[in-house]
Amino acid sequence: MITGTMINYYIHCKTQLWLFYHNINLEDNSEDVRIGKVLHGISDEKVDEVSLENIKVDKITRDYVIEIKKSDSDIEAAKWQLLYYLYRLKQKGIYKKGRLEVFEKRKQDKKRIVIELNEENEKRLLEIIEDIEKIINSPMPEPVFESKCRKCAYYEFCFL
Repeated sequence: MITGTMINYYIHCKTQLWLFYHNINLEDNSEDVRIGKVLHGISDEKVDEVSLENIKVDKITRDYVIEIKKSDSDIEAAKWQLLYYLYRLKQKGIYKKGRLEVFEKRKQDKKRIVIELNEENEKRLLEIIEDIEKIINSPMPEPVFESKCRKCAYYEFCFL
């Protein structure tokens, strides 16, 4: 079953997606991941993490599904993760907007980005889900080095 994390990893890195799906988890040792978990508890909204089948949303209010990220380093991946949550809720008859809350680096305030599921991005999301199925059922994709890789918990696994 596809998860929001898998959608995020698909956009961010296909190798990371494959490793995650196959339970090769190196993120437990990542300081960035630990910081992200702490930030999940810091928000002015009052509803805590909500689980529904295979999705876990950070916060939910009357109007919004909220995803909290510690930095704006990969907004595109976070956007698609949130769109997946909106899509899954829509399948259950729950229609909401999405809101990314990003704690910006070296700043005290946070950035808020409103996201809505529409026909165009729903179509693209279905294509992503189909491609994820192909990736996880194939041999591990060859890692492709990018500058963001140096900060990744999987860096040593992929490149050293």
